Amino acid sequence: MFLRLYLVHRAILLHSKVLLSASYRSIGSLNNINFTFRFVLKVLMNKHPARVLLVFILLFWLTASWMLTLCERQAVGKRTEALTTGQMDTALWLIAITFLTVGYGDVAPKTSCGKGVCLFTGVMGVACTAMLVAIVTEKLALNKGEKHVHFFMMDIQISKRVRFEYNFFFYFRFRHLRLKQRKLRDYVSEMVDLPKMQMIMCDLSANWNNSYRELEQRILFMEQKLDHLTRCFQQTSELLSEVLRHRNPEIR
Repeated sequence: MFLRLYLVHRAILLHSKVLLSASYRSIGSLNNINFTFRFVLKVLMNKHPARVLLVFILLFWLTASWMLTLCERQAVGKRTEALTTGQMDTALWLIAITFLTVGYGDVAPKTSCGKGVCLFTGVMGVACTAMLVAIVTEKLALNKGEKHVHFFMMDIQISKRVRFEYNFFFYFRFRHLRLKQRKLRDYVSEMVDLPKMQMIMCDLSANWNNSYRELEQRILFMEQKLDHLTRCFQQTSELLSEVLRHRNPEIR
């Protein structure tokens, strides 16, 4: 009974607008394209990806639940616990948590057929999750116009940032050069002050030499004056002694 599921893709292929359209068939024949179920599924996924995936998940959920119910009903006479998984509502719950890879463990299949259905459900859940991620990524991706606007704005922002970095770099270099120039000027001013100090010291030493020479001349002049006064005193004393000799000859 499960093998009759192959009629599903045959019905989709025969009732699809791709196969019924003459333009599709003419262009496909020119390009050597075979109108198979795979091609029809690709066209539907390209046009309506979310809708096709949702319909597939719902159909797979109902079909897998029904298959699990049929598989678990075989163990009704053997185990009484099989009545839980043999009911449709419990099968829907088990297929849902298995498809979502949650697996609470409150319900488990008892037959090998049910375990195979649950295993296949888990694999299909992982595949559908990957397809859902791809569809969401494609929907969230920017189109050509949005990419152009985004890249244009990013280019403007990057250009502004580059100009700012260049301005900051040149400002920093200019400031560094100004500091070096200021230090050089201070050093040059210090070098200029040294000759000034040397000239001042030379002037002071020259003034000291002149003062010393003047002092020596004054001392020599005073010595000459003292010698002259000494000679004058000697002459005066000699004159006085002669005068006294003439006036008083008895002094002899």
